[in-house]
Amino acid sequence: MDNIANSYFLLAAILFCVGLYGALSKRNAVIVLLSVELMLNAVNLNLIAFAKYGPNPSITGHIFSLFSITVAAAEVAIGIAILISLYRNKGTTNVLEMNMLKK
Repeated sequence: MDNIANSYFLLAAILFCVGLYGALSKRNAVIVLLSVELMLNAVNLNLIAFAKYGPNPSITGHIFSLFSITVAAAEVAIGIAILISLYRNKGTTNVLEMNMLKK
């Protein structure tokens, strides 16, 4: 692997760390959802980099990446629908106040 692959891996690691920080530290549910998407995009970037610059370059990483993007789009649609429903019922997007399943 060359320096270009290392650049992709470094960018993916930075994206994943930023997403992880946002998912663990923020209280707004929309920000948490966006942070999870950032982590998924970091994984997609790694899949593409390994597919192109790995020891056996092939199209498999691209296919996995497209599958992951499709699953992420469905996840966002469901997540936003749940958030809208919770906001209508509770009037807030704070994840600490979303404890309706505990009762």
